[in-house]
Amino acid sequence: MKRLAFLVALVGFGTLIAGRAQEAPFSKQYLPVKQYSQQENEALVKRFQELRVSDVVDGLDVVGLQDVTVMDHGIAPLWRDDKDFTHRIYGVAVTLRLVPPQERAPNFPSHDEFSKWEGNWYETKIPGDFEHYLTPDTILVIDASRTKDVGYCGSNNALKWLTQGMRGIVMDGGCRDSDEIILEHIPVYERTPTNGIDPGRIETESYNSPVNVGGVLVMPGDIIVADAQGVVVVPRAKAEAVLAAAHRIQNEDKGQRLKLYKELKRSPDFTVK
Repeated sequence: MKRLAFLVALVGFGTLIAGRAQEAPFSKQYLPVKQYSQQENEALVKRFQELRVSDVVDGLDVVGLQDVTVMDHGIAPLWRDDKDFTHRIYGVAVTLRLVPPQERAPNFPSHDEFSKWEGNWYETKIPGDFEHYLTPDTILVIDASRTKDVGYCGSNNALKWLTQGMRGIVMDGGCRDSDEIILEHIPVYERTPTNGIDPGRIETESYNSPVNVGGVLVMPGDIIVADAQGVVVVPRAKAEAVLAAAHRIQNEDKGQRLKLYKELKRSPDFTVK
């Protein structure tokens, strides 16, 4: 009798587990993403412009996010403009995740044969549909961590994205064609310069999904602020509170520095006006 009860219980438990397995999807994204209108994005980004990363970091302290959304200093500007600060960028995150493939390029009898294989890789494994979202006041944020020496961004595609209104690139990985990118004045924040082309080295996993860049969670729609100090992420839900605190902090700093400029008999520059 006891054995029968045990078997009944075991069958019941197995049925429960099977039922739960059937209910749970095979794959699931737990962090929900939200799409904002172009008008909402541009209006919000405009209010962040001219803030320093330091001001935004202080604002994040006020809302209880001390050091939570500051990227590690391995993510640094490719170039700096010490006169007009044109390396500074402000924008809404469009996220992209790149991963290493599970295959490599075979040996080819000719460059023509390689070109056919290369073109197919770009078409099937590096789709460009995310580019539709690189509208004015966006920043492309790329998780390419632990990929090989591959330069997903180069002087050609980065310049193309700039013509669409993209403000810059933040990448846990790196770009190639660095000299040209600097000459073209495309703001890039990266971990290290890279060389190789995409085929055989990377493929796209997703876009506008949560990514980990510089040790920080970046959600599509978050605000990115970057300057010589580094890169900071403002979660969209905290943007208003951070803005209020950051502007107050910056205004106080400007007033104090302006007084010191006068004491030193220096002409005020644009950072205190």
